[in-house]
Amino acid sequence: MTQKMPQVVTAFGYEIVRDHLLSSVLGKNEHEILYWAGKELARKFPASNLEEVVQFFEDASWGTLILEKDAKDQAFYALTGSENLLHITQRCFRLEAGFLAQQYQQMNGFLTECSEEKQTKKNQISLHVKWDLKDPVA
Repeated sequence: MTQKMPQVVTAFGYEIVRDHLLSSVLGKNEHEILYWAGKELARKFPASNLEEVVQFFEDASWGTLILEKDAKDQAFYALTGSENLLHITQRCFRLEAGFLAQQYQQMNGFLTECSEEKQTKKNQISLHVKWDLKDPVA
């Protein structure tokens, strides 16, 4: 039996689905649906630590996730380095935000949300993860 080599999706193939097809199909609800889809992906691919989350971003070709600041109830990340970020002015990054929020929620046990901000001059996305220490999840 011969072993098959995994096929690599090109940036163009990824962009067609992510930036054009999903946007058309989801319409005005794109931002909300992608956020919840990111949370669902995190449930299907749970990480046991932040290094695994960073590696998932790399493996999924979402970019390089860099922790910039960490506090007791929040963390700040920069998302950089992916060819897919070349079009940051058009792309919605709610999928990544939802994924990161859910991973933190699963790891720390508190209700967690994540917001994103495009930094077009830096060609990066800032992700702000915030959890509520007074609101544990069951």
